[in-house]
Amino acid sequence: MQYFSFQWHITETCDQRCKHCYIFSQDVAKQPDQMSFDEMLETLSNIEDFCKTFGREPYLFLTGGDPILHPDFWELMEELNKRNISFTIMGNPFHLTEDVCKRLKEAGCVRYQLSLDGMRETHDWFRMPGSFDTTLSKIPILKKAGIRSIIMTTVSDKNIDEIPELIDTVVEHGADVFSFGRYVPSGEPGDTSNGITPERYRKFLDTCHKKYQAYEEAGVETYFNRKDHLFTLYEYEEGIFQIPEDADPEMIYGGCNCADCTITILPTGDVYACRRVAESKVGNVYTDRLADLWLKPMEEYRQFDRFTKCSKCKLLAWCRGCPAVAKGTNGSFYAEDPQCWMEV
Repeated sequence: MQYFSFQWHITETCDQRCKHCYIFSQDVAKQPDQMSFDEMLETLSNIEDFCKTFGREPYLFLTGGDPILHPDFWELMEELNKRNISFTIMGNPFHLTEDVCKRLKEAGCVRYQLSLDGMRETHDWFRMPGSFDTTLSKIPILKKAGIRSIIMTTVSDKNIDEIPELIDTVVEHGADVFSFGRYVPSGEPGDTSNGITPERYRKFLDTCHKKYQAYEEAGVETYFNRKDHLFTLYEYEEGIFQIPEDADPEMIYGGCNCADCTITILPTGDVYACRRVAESKVGNVYTDRLADLWLKPMEEYRQFDRFTKCSKCKLLAWCRGCPAVAKGTNGSFYAEDPQCWMEV
């Protein structure tokens, strides 16, 4: 049975105000939205209906805000355990005690994703003082409970040169997974935080790949998730990835997950094709059946021939870069990825 992923934001309540946060980027005084327990049960029923319709098993990425701060968080944990639904939590480190991690594991938590956005000074500037050391200190606590720790980094021109050292740091602290994605510009005038040239980004991926490779050959336990789809382009050029001879020209084999194998649900019930694309709302989980939204409104984000550059590229079915970064930079979901160096 295949899984289908739902990125589910149950609350916007958070004890950080990160400089690159989607929730508070426009209004730092915004009152956080939050689902009631009944609304969460209604959302779960809609999710299960979707999976039953398409023959999938649900896998939840619970986030916010910090989901642990939801007043009905532990009631939701009991419900997920009762329904035998596995999940990953994407949250903050501040409320992770040994007891909390034990309860999370008993409820079915498989992974817990934490963020590190540079080394200590840079990360604490992005997030809050003390956050860097607190985050690293939670890795062994999660490990003791049997929960895999994921360290996720948002790469921008503010921290790109620190990522190689950060990789060494998370390996040293025994993180189970390390991954990064690029910062999505807000589209506001003057937001150049992702003004990284394609040449610089390729050199960055090369540095990361070689560091990953050295650690993998040394047998470290950290898994390096090459999440950015431009890794596919890099690996193609390096001969690591080859286009299968029997590849079906009508098939999409990989690349961006938007409207492909994941759905985002916000605390308001709004359903998005991609959380990182502000204009990608397709409906609401309280009024619309997710299975119906998948078949029609989300089709708008599966028009692969509309990609201005990728549609001409031999790697269309495996890459497509990041349409959210393209949208934030160039105003169109189907625009050219600003860090792509491929000539077509």
